[in-house]
Parts: sequence; structure tokens; C-alpha cells
Amino acid sequence: MKLAACVHYLGDGAFAAAVAFDEWDAPEASRTFTSRIAQVAKPARGEPDLRGLPCLLQLLQEHALKPDVILIDGPVHLDAAETPGLGQRLYDALGGQTAVIGISTKSMPGMPAQFEVYREEEARPVVVTCAGIDLGAAKVRVRNMHGKRRVPTLVKLAARIAREAAA
Repeated sequence: MKLAACVHYLGDGAFAAAVAFDEWDAPEASRTFTSRIAQVAKPARGEPDLRGLPCLLQLLQEHALKPDVILIDGPVHLDAAETPGLGQRLYDALGGQTAVIGISTKSMPGMPAQFEVYREEEARPVVVTCAGIDLGAAKVRVRNMHGKRRVPTLVKLAARIAREAAA
């Protein structure tokens, strides 16, 4: 099982959502999951935003999810020197047992073009970083995911479910 996961923050809390799928080119989720997180600490000024980590871990624990791969809307590494971001922290928290692929729509300073993936009709690339899976394999999987826009359909769906849960 593969998961695309996203966290939506609302006030002091958050809602985490994930969509499960079996094939990389799947147009629809096989199952969806949501969790409400009552309290989320804001990041200290100048520190990386890792507040999604406890949210994603709670989602996985509440629903007893053990995916092979988790796609997140955000970076695994913050730069080419592999400074740990949310995805690397998630990979580490899961004991290195679950690969994590991060998809970021924002370019990151000092990130070389080798991390860019152009999807279908889009003129701008997404930045793909990963842990527990080869970068080339991660890029191919992201490129082949369903959807004609920058962000794959199932990643967008996870974000929409998280937003709607908060409404």
C-alpha cells in the first residue's frame, strides 16, 4: 500500500489526511483516512516547520497504517546537502521501514536541477526529494502518477480531504 498524506492547520490544531492507493498511476484512492490533532506547537522562529510530524505519526497510528511508501506535500530534505526536513524526520521516526517521497512546488535555494520533475503539460517542475528510495526511482514514480498538472491527483486529493475535514 502507498499513501499520499497532507496536514491542514486550523488555529492551534490540525487535520491530517491520507489516501491509499496500490498503483502509481491510480486515478482514485482505494481508501481515505483522517485524524484530528487537538494541539500543534508552532515552530520556533528560524527553525524548520516540523509540526506535521506528530500529525502524520498520529494518523498512521490511529488507523494502524503500515504503508510501503508515503508521499508528502513538502520536502524530505531542505537542500542538496540533505539537511533533514519533514520527510526525513518522518522516515527516521518510522525506523527507516517506510520510504518517504516529498513533492514540493516551491524551489529550494541551492537545490540542483537533478531534483526537478516535469509532469505532463506543466512548464514548471516539482522538486522531488526522498528517503529510503533511490532518487531516480522516486522521480519516475512521481512523473507517472495520475494527473496532468504539477501536483499528482492523489496528492491534491489528500490536501483537499484535510482542508474539508477542518471546515
